[in-house]
Amino acid sequence: MYLTKEEQRTLDGEYGETLRKAIEILVALGDIYGADSLIPIKSAQIAGVSYKTIGDAGLEWISDLEGKVRVPAILNPAGMDLLRWKEMGIEQNFATKQQEIINAYESLGIRTKCTCTPYYLEGFNAGLGDHLAWSESSAVSYANSVIGARTNREGGPSALSAALIGKTANYGYHLDEMREPVIAVTVDCELSDSDYGALGYIAGKAIGSRVPIFFLKGEPSNDELKTLGAALAASGAVALYHVNGVTPEAVRSNFEKPHENITIEKQQIKDVYEASAEFTQGKLNTDIITIGCPHCSPGELKYIAELLEGKSIKKEMWVCTSREVAQRCADHVNIIEKSGAKVVCDTCMVVSPAANNYQAMMVSSGKALAYVPSMCKVAARYGSIEQCIKEAGITHEN
Repeated sequence: MYLTKEEQRTLDGEYGETLRKAIEILVALGDIYGADSLIPIKSAQIAGVSYKTIGDAGLEWISDLEGKVRVPAILNPAGMDLLRWKEMGIEQNFATKQQEIINAYESLGIRTKCTCTPYYLEGFNAGLGDHLAWSESSAVSYANSVIGARTNREGGPSALSAALIGKTANYGYHLDEMREPVIAVTVDCELSDSDYGALGYIAGKAIGSRVPIFFLKGEPSNDELKTLGAALAASGAVALYHVNGVTPEAVRSNFEKPHENITIEKQQIKDVYEASAEFTQGKLNTDIITIGCPHCSPGELKYIAELLEGKSIKKEMWVCTSREVAQRCADHVNIIEKSGAKVVCDTCMVVSPAANNYQAMMVSSGKALAYVPSMCKVAARYGSIEQCIKEAGITHEN
């Protein structure tokens, strides 16, 4: 792999051990995947934030690093709401360790806005063709597919290394030829809302890590595309998908339909709802409802507030979003919390140990449906946002 003189000096350790380690990681990845060079990136989004997932070893590694990042960089969700962790039932030791992780990242110049939806944040925009180094699976999918930016699904160390160097290795989804669809998915029914999460949950298992192009009957919103991509990445390993006539590269490139095609029928979508309902029904009572995986958009918070306005709920309910979005949507947040639901920031049901305090969770996310049983050891049931709120037990007008 070609290195500039400056890059070679960095690799030789002339600018310190932290940068030497960082570029060493990038060069090793580049050599493995056949990259020709390093390329500049616009931003980085770094996973490996929750103490639940990285533990003491991860904290020690981050704490040993020095210097500052060279491009705008933010963090993936942490293991708790950084301000209201006690309300989540988080233990003091976990909270202390989690804050140490946040402080270590902050010392490197990373914005400690912990979210899987960085594209909603002010000053963290990405555009068509921009090269990024993002980590979180749904963020990678959204950036590649809905925005048309370019990023591989980075691991936490490689995304952090890219942020420190300001570059990443030029391979994978940074290259035109790797972004072309190789499998078609034809959907023979109209979809809306959480149906897109069910579609991604089904299709991801069949697609694996390939690049699909979807042929849909309707035109999904960006929130629905977010839901689709998150589920594709969780049930499979899809980091880039196209929707014929909708997503930017599909519109610009007018891709030919691949020879391999799978068809998704309405009954398969229904089966996701029905099968997950049977999993808990009669065996476990749903004791928590969670919405916001990926983190809720302003539009989703508005919709949830409209459904909850003037009502009270019986069960524990989390609505997960980034702190910045919650602050921008304070009126909606107030309505949601007045109902008894909690607007939880900085974290989500998948990476927080607080989820382990429950037996059965109802989710509106195909990503959560895929991850909650394995990562949290909690039974998961699927439904739309409206169905989730109904399950929370509306009692009266407040």
